[in-house]
Amino acid sequence: QVQLIESGGGLVQAGGSLRLSCAASGLPFSGYAMAWFRQAPGKEREFISSITRVGGATYYADSVKGRFTISRDNAKNTVYLQMNSLKLEDSAVYYCATGTTALGLRRRESEHWGQGTQVTVSS
Repeated sequence: QVQLIESGGGLVQAGGSLRLSCAASGLPFSGYAMAWFRQAPGKEREFISSITRVGGATYYADSVKGRFTISRDNAKNTVYLQMNSLKLEDSAVYYCATGTTALGLRRRESEHWGQGTQVTVSS
């Protein structure tokens, strides 16, 4: 049974930082590209970032480029999202997902999803 468990969300002031983690189990982690998406109330789920199977390439949405960094540790079956200079509009539920390719994930071609972790940015 595949499980993706996100953690690290919470309440943070604008300009602050958070680091999200997504621990995977039940699948050959290094065989999957990984991604982060987010969904704010009343909005569609949007792509944030993806990373290739061995972390050689990363992709970002324009809205987070330069502020967020995705990384992965295949030995720990975990993908991370370091979020800096957080803005009010970054408030959302953040989800991790697996996919065949990082570019495919950018097109929402995902296979497995986590349950999400809430990030709230306050002024």
